[in-house]
Amino acid sequence: MAAFWGKKASTRRPAVSAEFDHALMREVMQTELIRVKALIITAVSLLVILWTIDLIDPRGLDRIWRGRFQPTYLNYILIPFILFELWVHGNIQRHLKLDRDVALIRRYLGVLIETSLPTVALAVHIQKMGPVEALGFVMPFAYFIFIILSTLRLDFWLSTFTGFVAAAELFCIAMFYHPAATTDPSPDGFYHGARSMMLLISGVLAGAVGVQLRRQFAASIMAATARDRVTNLFGQHVSPQVAERLLLEGPSTDSDIRRVAVMFVDFRSFTAAARSRSPKDVVDRLDGAFAVLVEILDRHGGIVNKFLGDGFLALFGAPFEVADAAHHAVAAAREMLTAMEHINEASHWPLRIGIGIHVGEVVAGNIGSPRRKEYTVIGDTVNFASRLEALNKEFNSQLLISAAVRDALGEDGRDAVSLGEVPVKGYDQPMTVWQLG
Repeated sequence: MAAFWGKKASTRRPAVSAEFDHALMREVMQTELIRVKALIITAVSLLVILWTIDLIDPRGLDRIWRGRFQPTYLNYILIPFILFELWVHGNIQRHLKLDRDVALIRRYLGVLIETSLPTVALAVHIQKMGPVEALGFVMPFAYFIFIILSTLRLDFWLSTFTGFVAAAELFCIAMFYHPAATTDPSPDGFYHGARSMMLLISGVLAGAVGVQLRRQFAASIMAATARDRVTNLFGQHVSPQVAERLLLEGPSTDSDIRRVAVMFVDFRSFTAAARSRSPKDVVDRLDGAFAVLVEILDRHGGIVNKFLGDGFLALFGAPFEVADAAHHAVAAAREMLTAMEHINEASHWPLRIGIGIHVGEVVAGNIGSPRRKEYTVIGDTVNFASRLEALNKEFNSQLLISAAVRDALGEDGRDAVSLGEVPVKGYDQPMTVWQLG
């Protein structure tokens, strides 16, 4: 039964529970504002309608209230209620600005005050119309307005309490004024008890609806919070397919050793060419090229780990393992070169890219401060891939791979050309470098 009311949800929450609770709190307060606005609009509309009828056709109200209605009664009841709801609305807005929740005791006091409005109005009607007519007239139905709108509190017990207050007050006022109608065959306690019981049941059902709405809000917020967490860790450049897989499978983001293919991509001599162009032209040109290259990466199972100004670092094999990561990386690189040729044919600003690919073990995981972490990879594999890309300038090439990548390619790398043992910055011994493309 506890599971039905959502008590066990907290035991299954992931590490994002603090963000989730905060987001849900704000969502509940937003729905509270909607409920308060609905009550204010209803009360103001009722005032306007009845005052308009009284001005246009006073006899119409006299017929309804048997000649004993005075419009000033509305002022005494509805205007204080509207002012109270305006205060509640302002109080909720202040709490939202302060980013904190409203105290639970205030919510229950608000329920008691609001739901007592029909009781006060009913007492006035009984004095003017008589108990039998007033209890059989429209005012007891006003309780349902508060019960229905209580679903927007998204709290089972608050809705149930609303139904209880309505039921108890209707029953008490009916029994209090019951002796005044002893000369008439007026309804007895069982009659009024049955009517009150319907209000209580309505409150319980409204609470159940509120719980379901809260679950749906919670599910949406949890999904949004998880997506934000994925974006914070892996960046906005993660493809929708990878993001969905991250959400569904929930990969371990603890630091671990992974064998990955690391790709560095850089636009050669881009900074110099950008000096003679406007910032908008520079950004537009980069965005257009990145859009094509990242889409190619997505199709080959790679992700952009981070953008580096006019280049980026891409991974194949992290955060998810990828079979034949080297093959996927090289296939993506070849397609990138072809795509850039087509882009340059249709552009007044041709771009030349350099790509370096190395495969090996890296340390992958969340790195950063407690407030802001980022999923990344570190290690010699990353450093060497970066050095390979930089060598493109020296060899006037566009795609360089390491010996490890060449070995992993097998027959698929038969077009690779060895550049021999090449001195690499940061390494004591020359390294074997291969050229593709």
